[in-house]
Amino acid sequence: MGAKDLNSEGFITTTSAPQGDSDATSRRTFALVPPNIVILHGSDRVGGDRTMPQHPQRRAAGFQRRPASLTLVAVAALMTAAPVGAAPVPPPVVQDGTPSPAACRELGFDLSPPSHVRPPVLRSRPPHPAPPPPVTLSIEATKKEDRIEYAAPPATVNSVVVSGSRIGPYPPGPPLPPRPVDTERYPDATPNAVKRTADQPVSTFSIDVDTAAYANVRRFIDNGRAPPRDAVRVEEMINYFDYGYTRPTSAARPFAVTATTTASPWSEGRQIVHVGLQGYELPEDQRRPLNLTFLVDVSGSMNSPDKLDLAKQSMNLIIDRLRPQDRVAVAYYAEGAGTTLAPTAGTQKLKLRCAVASLRASGGTAGATGMTNAYDQAQASFGRNKVNRILMFTDGDFNVGVTDDKRLEDYVADKRKTGIYLSVYGFGRGNYQDARMQAIAQAGNGTAAYVDDLKEARRLFGPMFDRGAFPIADDVKIQVEFNPARVAEWRLIGYETRLLNEEDFSNDAVDAGEVGSGASVTTLYEITPVGGPTQIPERRYADNRIATGGGDPNGELGFIQVRYKQPGQDRSELIQQPLTDRSPAHAPPEATRWALAVAAFSQKLRGDPWMAPDYGWDQVLDLAQGARGDDPYGERAEFVQLVRAAQSLPERREP
Repeated sequence: MGAKDLNSEGFITTTSAPQGDSDATSRRTFALVPPNIVILHGSDRVGGDRTMPQHPQRRAAGFQRRPASLTLVAVAALMTAAPVGAAPVPPPVVQDGTPSPAACRELGFDLSPPSHVRPPVLRSRPPHPAPPPPVTLSIEATKKEDRIEYAAPPATVNSVVVSGSRIGPYPPGPPLPPRPVDTERYPDATPNAVKRTADQPVSTFSIDVDTAAYANVRRFIDNGRAPPRDAVRVEEMINYFDYGYTRPTSAARPFAVTATTTASPWSEGRQIVHVGLQGYELPEDQRRPLNLTFLVDVSGSMNSPDKLDLAKQSMNLIIDRLRPQDRVAVAYYAEGAGTTLAPTAGTQKLKLRCAVASLRASGGTAGATGMTNAYDQAQASFGRNKVNRILMFTDGDFNVGVTDDKRLEDYVADKRKTGIYLSVYGFGRGNYQDARMQAIAQAGNGTAAYVDDLKEARRLFGPMFDRGAFPIADDVKIQVEFNPARVAEWRLIGYETRLLNEEDFSNDAVDAGEVGSGASVTTLYEITPVGGPTQIPERRYADNRIATGGGDPNGELGFIQVRYKQPGQDRSELIQQPLTDRSPAHAPPEATRWALAVAAFSQKLRGDPWMAPDYGWDQVLDLAQGARGDDPYGERAEFVQLVRAAQSLPERREP
C-alpha cells in the first residue's frame, strides 16, 4: 500500500502507485468503526481501468471481482473502506461512576475540603507580674440612659501582657438582639368566600399541579408544630395524590374530564362537586430532548444537611434519568454567580456528578445574578425542539442585589416568552421563602415543590420527574359556570393564589399553569342546592333573592370548560363538558372519598370557618381510613399518620 494520511474528518486515505503497465493511481478512504460492523466501498479511480484484487478473506465474506464502483458490506474486520463523510455513528458511551476525589480530579474538579487558617502557635512566656487593682470601664452609649458600666474582675493567670500596660480580660458587651427564629414567608391564602350563584355564577382559575405545601406541612407536623395557615394550600395537599382518573389516549386532546357529586361530609345539607382533570402521558419516543440548567443556591444559608446536601442528592437522581440526547449545565450563586459546568451531554454522567459534588456553601445570596447566568447557560444550548428549563435549588432567601419579588417575577416572565421555563425546588427551614418561590415558579411556567427529606427527593426526581419535565399543555385554565336553577351558592376549595377574572379565561395573553406528561389536577367545590341551607343572608327585595323552589331536577348543575395551549403555540384550544349529575352519589367512589379526606384535613388544619364546629379529627381519620384503598407506595398510610399526629399539635402561634 502506498502513502497514507489522516484527513480532516478523521478518515485514513491511502494512495497506491500504478501497477504493471497501467497508469492508474488508486485512492481509498478508510473509517474506523466498531469491530462488529464493517462497511466497504470501492474507490473512485483516478485514471486507468483496473479491478479490485481478489483476497481470500474477501472471497470468504462474499466479495466478488467488480469494477471500482463496487459497494459491499461485511461483518468481519476492524477497518474498511468508506466514502468520505459517511462513517457510521457509534452508539453513545455513557461515562458514569462514583464522583470520588481522584475520579473528579481527572475531570478538572477539586473535591478537597476548603482550607482553614492554621491555629496560632502558643509560645511560653515569663510569669505574670502582680495583678492590677480593680478598675471601672465606661462604654459611652448614644444616650445617657443607655450607658452601661462594667466592673473589671481581678486579673488572673489568663491576663494578657502588653508592653507598658496591664489589662484584664475584655468585659462582655451588651447582649445582642436575638436572631429571628423563624423568618419563613408564605403567600396570602385566605379561604375563598361563599358566592351567590345569582350574582356570581362563574368560577375561573389557573390550574396548579404543585405539591410543595404537602411536604412542607408534613415537615411542620413531624417537628411537632402547627404549620402557619397560609402554608396550607388545600389544592396542593389534594394534588399530592394520584386518583386513578381515566387517561386520554391522544396528545391531540390531552385532557380527560371526570366529575362526581356527593354529600358534604362536614356540612349538613350541602354537596361536593369533584372535578378531575387527567393529562395525557407521553410515550418515550415522543419526549423531546432536555436542555436543563441546574441553578444551585450555594450561599451560607444553604450550609445544612437538609439544604445543599439534600439538593445534591436530588440532582444526582435527575442525572440518573438523563438520556444521551439530553444536556445539563450546572450554575451556582452566592454573593456572586458562576458556572461549574457548561451544557454537557447526558452521557457524561460522572462529569455532571463531579460538578455537583464540587459545590460548597458560603457567603450571601445574589439570586437575581444567579438567574441571569442560568438563563445564559440555557440559551447556549437552546433548541425549539427541546424542553428548555432551569431547575432552581434554593431556600429562597435572597439578600444580595435585586431582592424585590415583583422585579424578579417580571424578569422570569419575560424570559418565559423566549421558551425557557423555570421550576423551583425548596429546601430547609427557618428562612424558607415560600412566597418568593411560588411567585417566580408561576411566572416561569414551572412547578414549585418542597423537598423535606430523601424520600421526597426520590419521589419528585424519580419517575414522577417526567410530570414536570415534559409539558403537554401550557396556560391551562378551568372555568365552571353553575346553574342558578340548581345551585344556590358555591365555594371553591383552595386555589386562592390562582384565581382569575371571568374574562381572563378567553384571553390568550393571560398566563396560567403548565401541565406535564401524565399529571392530574383535582378541584373540589362545595355547593348549596336550591332550597338548601344557604349561608348568605336573604335580601329584602324579591327580585334580588335566590330561587326558593327545587329548580329543574333534570337540568345541569353546571358547565365545565378547560382552555389550554399546545406547547409552544399561541392560540388556545377548548374542551367543554356539562356537569350533569342528577342526584348526589350515596356511595361516592374511593377517589372522591380520599380527596374529601385530604380536603377536610387541610381545611381543619388551617382553621377554615366553613367547617362545622363539631366535625373533629376523629371524623377526618375515619374518612381517610375508609378510603385508603390500594396504596403501593405507602403515601396514604403516611397521610393517616399525619392526621393522628395533628390531633396533638400545640396551639398555633401566629398573628
